[in-house]
Amino acid sequence: MKVLICKPLEGAGFANGFSTRLGGVSTLQPAETSGTELNLAGFSEDSAEKIHENRRRFLAAFDRPYKLALAWQVHGDAIRVVRSIEEAGDSDERVDAVASDLENVLVGVKTADCVPVLLGDPRTRSFAAVHAGWRGTAQSIVKKAIAKMVEDFGTDPGDLLATIGPAASGRCYEVGQDVIDAFAANSPAAATEAYFKPTRPGHALVDLHLANRDQLIASGVSDKNIFTAPFCTISRTDLFFSYRIEKSKHGKTGRLLSVIGRL
Repeated sequence: MKVLICKPLEGAGFANGFSTRLGGVSTLQPAETSGTELNLAGFSEDSAEKIHENRRRFLAAFDRPYKLALAWQVHGDAIRVVRSIEEAGDSDERVDAVASDLENVLVGVKTADCVPVLLGDPRTRSFAAVHAGWRGTAQSIVKKAIAKMVEDFGTDPGDLLATIGPAASGRCYEVGQDVIDAFAANSPAAATEAYFKPTRPGHALVDLHLANRDQLIASGVSDKNIFTAPFCTISRTDLFFSYRIEKSKHGKTGRLLSVIGRL
């Protein structure tokens, strides 16, 4: 099993990890990896027993026992704050970011092309995981998650460390006019143009990594405290699940988990 870790976040006192598709027990694609895929969500496309075993293996990669705190993601801009250990676990609350300052809790988001962003505040020891697909990015969910940390935990954005995880990259992620229009409605024209590279009429490649990095900086996070994983989920299906590639081809795909909590 391979789990990617942001070392600066770890050095600041935060357990963190981005899962890959390797080292599990699921069978999602007709390939030599069948029976070994680490699918961590998607109960309609995999068995609960396999997902639970995959999560057990994923959590075993951390040095102490943690309880996962997840949410029912809907590509929106709402944030869930976990205030007690009893509130951890899977939740039916419709949100796309989870924050906490509790010990023994890993907040996490599920992705398979969308952008995961992990935030850690070494001063208040609070932390958050953000699911930023194109809809959430257009709605500035990263900015809103940071604002929630400021409101609930007294975070100074200048103290934050942030890592942007594996996702569909601006080299591969082509979108239609609806996505371009959504950004134009919510972002300054100059910034919107910077995120899109036209490919054909009504279509463009979109750079969600850059868009979310800009939101972090606009929120007050220092650029030297932002770390981006150099992986594209669309071009590296050997390592990651890709909804764009696999859902249309095979009818189902797995989900990655990106998590953060206190060491």
